Amino acid sequence: MLLLILDSVFKDKTHLAFIGAVAAGAALYVMPSSYGVTFGGMFINDNYSMYFKLIFIVNLAFTLLLSLKYMERQKAEFGEYYSLLLFATAGMMIMASAGDFIVLYLGLELMALSTYILAGIKRHDIKSNEAALKYFLLGAFTSALLLYGISLIYGLTSTTNLYIIAGRLGHARVSAALLMGMLLIVAAFSFKIAAAPFHMWAPDVYEGAPTSITAFMSVGPKAAGFAVIGRVLYGAFNSVQADWTVILIVISILTMAVGNILAIVQTNIKRMLAYSSIAHAGYMLLGIIAGTSVGRQAMMTYMFIYAFMNMGAFAVVILLEKGEEIKDYNGLAKSRPLVAALMLVFMFSLTGIPPTAGFIGKFYIFMVAVKAGYTWLVVVAVIFSAISAYFYLRVVMNMYMKDATEEAAIYSSPSIGLALFISVVMVLVIGIMPSVLVG
Repeated sequence: MLLLILDSVFKDKTHLAFIGAVAAGAALYVMPSSYGVTFGGMFINDNYSMYFKLIFIVNLAFTLLLSLKYMERQKAEFGEYYSLLLFATAGMMIMASAGDFIVLYLGLELMALSTYILAGIKRHDIKSNEAALKYFLLGAFTSALLLYGISLIYGLTSTTNLYIIAGRLGHARVSAALLMGMLLIVAAFSFKIAAAPFHMWAPDVYEGAPTSITAFMSVGPKAAGFAVIGRVLYGAFNSVQADWTVILIVISILTMAVGNILAIVQTNIKRMLAYSSIAHAGYMLLGIIAGTSVGRQAMMTYMFIYAFMNMGAFAVVILLEKGEEIKDYNGLAKSRPLVAALMLVFMFSLTGIPPTAGFIGKFYIFMVAVKAGYTWLVVVAVIFSAISAYFYLRVVMNMYMKDATEEAAIYSSPSIGLALFISVVMVLVIGIMPSVLVG
């Protein structure tokens, strides 16, 4: 709110937004002393929510670094841009701490309404307009599904508090209304994490939105969606775990199939990364399907790793003057060897090749799923992961084995350089010394 007011006074909005992000990070650091439940059980501050809030702040900080010069190039450096990033992040944090469906919905709408506008912030760009409109219409539809699902659960239990719902459903028989309510809620959040068959918005929105916002949306809303899925399914619907596990297995397999197979035919790297994002949502669902606290922890670890490798890949796309088509990466290793090497690390990590963090994330989540008795599902995931090597390593092949038609021009920016440095260091350090994260 303060940033909106100061927008009319200060010209440099990015640094003001950074102050907001740093202040939020400092608050997180001193918050462990304030763990607990407030607002009558509606807001929960615990280790689970704090972990996701850390991911949201990392995501915000990286987006601000990527936006510093990029939004000037796009002629879309509006003061509201930075305020909306902060509002969206605040919405994600509310979602992660929600102990009640009403608070959860408030956080969701704060996040969603901000990201709808951010997707269409390039108001004179027809692709950006299309991205915002598609995202808004489908988002509004899934919000209605969520509310309908919540109303069914409220009708059965007379409460919207997640843990009171858990207590009341523990003694109730599994009815058609309960299954329908749960299915609608799962469908609504499958949209937020871009899981198939609720993924159709992702490729168009990722391509049309400014690349800095595409990077922001690929991590933040996805992490918020998983935070809510973990909280709601393990909390409110713990007594019907056998039912939601079957639903999630179907969604996970479909998501991995759609993400990995359709990514093969993409020629635009942002669309390819959109389908990649869909596929990774399928892998992360394995942690939820495992149905244990260790499974949920594996999902959280994967999400943290995914934030760095995905942000790094989008930083390279922004760094290049022409970097949105896969053919633009032809011969990049000859003209820009350092940029090509960075992209190679991120592509290897997204594929899951050691010694990168992506391998650790996949290994941990696959191991948890095997221990939970889903060996056959892990075999399916490994097959789809092998398919993903084709479209990730195609970018590497273009960079190192093809000749460039022209020398690649880059927009050198200290802020993007810092974002790339942090990303590549985290990807390699976690890959070589996983104990720093997995412990």
